[in-house]
Amino acid sequence: MTPWSKRYFHADSGNAVGPGPAARERFDVARILRIGLWAFLLPLAGCPYYAAPPGTVVMTPASYDRSFAAASGAMHDEGVTVTVQDPGSGNVVGTLDGSTVTASVRQQADGSVVVQFNSRDARDPTLLDRISRSYDRRMGR
Repeated sequence: MTPWSKRYFHADSGNAVGPGPAARERFDVARILRIGLWAFLLPLAGCPYYAAPPGTVVMTPASYDRSFAAASGAMHDEGVTVTVQDPGSGNVVGTLDGSTVTASVRQQADGSVVVQFNSRDARDPTLLDRISRSYDRRMGR
């Protein structure tokens, strides 16, 4: 029941008399507070935040320097003796048991980095796969 439903007639004038100014002020303040509360909460309902599930690794794009160091380190991890390490050209060259192994690090126009491992005469067929896995470990993948 609202304050306005409690109207009564004054016996002398025959005019409708409401609940009085104090009750109207309480009603107006409560109404303003409700409107303010809705105005505050309504925008929050439209802004979901989707956090990464626990255990998910959020990866940042690899930098050229970090990728070059990881490629060189991965070759070293697998026993390749690095003979040429040129960050300017993006080439890492090494040898293992007479086989030549190369790593090529290139930065693309969009900022991403491409790393490629090659061996012309690899005597160990799993060598490039092991170097690639070592590179991924060093990059945190």
